[in-house]
Amino acid sequence: MKKALIVGATGFGGIGLIDIISRHPGLEIAGLVALDHGKKISDLYPHLKGICDLPVCSPDEMQIDNIDIAFFSTPDRAGMQLIKKFTDKGIPVIDFSGDFRFNSLKDYELYAANKSMDINHCEPSLLPEAVYGLPEKFSEEIKKAKIVGNPGCFAITMILALLPAIEKNLIASETIFCDGKTGVSGAGVNPGRANSYPLRYENTNTYREGTHQHLVEVENILNRFSSENKKILFVPQIVPMNRGILVTMYGDLKEKLTTDEIIEIYTLYYKNSPFVAISKNSISTADVRGTNRCIIRPAIDKRTGKFFICAAIDNLMKGQSGNAVQNANIILGFEETTGLMLNPMFP
Repeated sequence: MKKALIVGATGFGGIGLIDIISRHPGLEIAGLVALDHGKKISDLYPHLKGICDLPVCSPDEMQIDNIDIAFFSTPDRAGMQLIKKFTDKGIPVIDFSGDFRFNSLKDYELYAANKSMDINHCEPSLLPEAVYGLPEKFSEEIKKAKIVGNPGCFAITMILALLPAIEKNLIASETIFCDGKTGVSGAGVNPGRANSYPLRYENTNTYREGTHQHLVEVENILNRFSSENKKILFVPQIVPMNRGILVTMYGDLKEKLTTDEIIEIYTLYYKNSPFVAISKNSISTADVRGTNRCIIRPAIDKRTGKFFICAAIDNLMKGQSGNAVQNANIILGFEETTGLMLNPMFP
């Protein structure tokens, strides 16, 4: 059995990892670390009683000997202060924050500025070693990675939805319009005043219009594979829903194609990607709830001739813990789908 350490174990990401790894045939949890420490994880989250009863220790008490992999389910700037301890010992790390989604300081600084954070990176020398954790595109690089920057939840949705069209050079529009909706769990276990129940219930709002932090990684990855420089205009919205992301993207095509032809292009592109499904029908967040799947519906609007793509994920799974375990499987030599063949929660 391979041993995993979870840093940031008491947040939604950490709890998601515990849930997946507790059923993983080749991974076991060797330790839990969080600022909220001093109790068993099952005392903090009673639904884990009998599933995981490990104590949560503080970062100062963290034991990293005999660890095969570490997950950092931590906020921005937490991982960059600790990860070098692991890389110096040859322990691969998967980081959930934006600390290591970029190879250049320029990209990181733009990301940090969009979040109104300190733009100075604590470990800039490690950025060139980081691999963007998109298994559908970078599995060979992930196999050898010391640090994997797990993608942002909105980002992985948009990238998976747009990559086939970008690589085939199908989109004429210089700017691609993206409309994204997310559940409240995307704000984390301490979501703040704006996401408290009385203010969120029966309320939907936009935020960070055109300046969302995930824009940097989306444009970064898409333009790596585009013959033209594409821009993304992204308007995210929070909806009164627990978990799930639905993004709709719009643009013009360079040539006239039918919906069936577009679907064939997407189906062939993702034929070896076990967690991406292409749909001919309308999609919903319920289709992917509790799974590591991304469902994509590419189509042509017959009346206007416009190209649109709808994509849905569970933000806590494919947008976080599930994708992280998929990356860990690749690093540790397991089948990519190990521990992740989960049925959608219904209802």
